Amino acid sequence: MDSSSAVEEANYHENPKNSVDKTTVKQWFTGTENGDGDEECDEEAWETLNKGLKEAQSVLDQNRLLIQQVNENHQSKIPDNLVKNVALIQEINGNISKVSTVYSNLSVNFSKFVHQRRIKNKNDKLELADS
Repeated sequence: MDSSSAVEEANYHENPKNSVDKTTVKQWFTGTENGDGDEECDEEAWETLNKGLKEAQSVLDQNRLLIQQVNENHQSKIPDNLVKNVALIQEINGNISKVSTVYSNLSVNFSKFVHQRRIKNKNDKLELADS
């Protein structure tokens, strides 16, 4: 990593405006000012998002370790280690598929939650108009 990349990385972690604020995300899902909404659909959306992102991060962390091992094996140039890399790379490839599936499922679920929220908001407006 060059010095400019290191500075950008440090700024990213130190500057809160560059990071995702969990409260802000939860407010978006709940539609409340303080993020304390108690709507079942919104809490379900938050939990689904949180679970999916944790699952994806876990697999990505595993891949980081596998890639480090592949690099070490490659640098060693020991024939047995190079043979081991085939299986490690296949595992990495499988993990990439897992992450892709997790993100795809998150996208589908997110779309469903947004659609449900729009329907609920529309119904709420109709009820207010009828009152």
